[in-house]
Amino acid sequence: MFTLRDFQFHDTQRLVEILNDSDVTAFLSTKIPQPYTKADALWWVEEGSKSGLIKAITVNDELVGCIGVNRGEFEYERSAEIGYWLAQAHWRKGIMLGAIEQLVEDVFTNTNIVRIFANVFSPNDASKQLLLKAGFQQEGVLKHAIFKQGAIYDCHLFSKLKNS
Repeated sequence: MFTLRDFQFHDTQRLVEILNDSDVTAFLSTKIPQPYTKADALWWVEEGSKSGLIKAITVNDELVGCIGVNRGEFEYERSAEIGYWLAQAHWRKGIMLGAIEQLVEDVFTNTNIVRIFANVFSPNDASKQLLLKAGFQQEGVLKHAIFKQGAIYDCHLFSKLKNS
């Protein structure tokens, strides 16, 4: 069983541990500093996690992941991008599927957002399958859209619409 909650000060050490695992961060944005330091974790808890609708994923009150949506701006204000990560020890246990379903339901029920989308690196088959299981549909592939650590990847675009 997992819980979604706000990030707390005592999560900082777990943030450092999890976000220094290259398997966890392989397909995450380079906005996440590498190496990930205690100062980065403190900034995240105190400021970064306060923008958008961002939640810590916990099991027995221990941080195991993160999930959030960031609302678009201007003409994209009714659309939001979802992002997530999970500690490797908790992969393939249904936690992230449940977290996605819970957050999407909360967003569609309590906001005026009508579209949630995700951008997925081409080799990240686990995330593609996860989004499909959560009711997202693949909208397209943006060729050579991602450049990270010297490599170019295609970006697979998935979305879920309110009431679909």
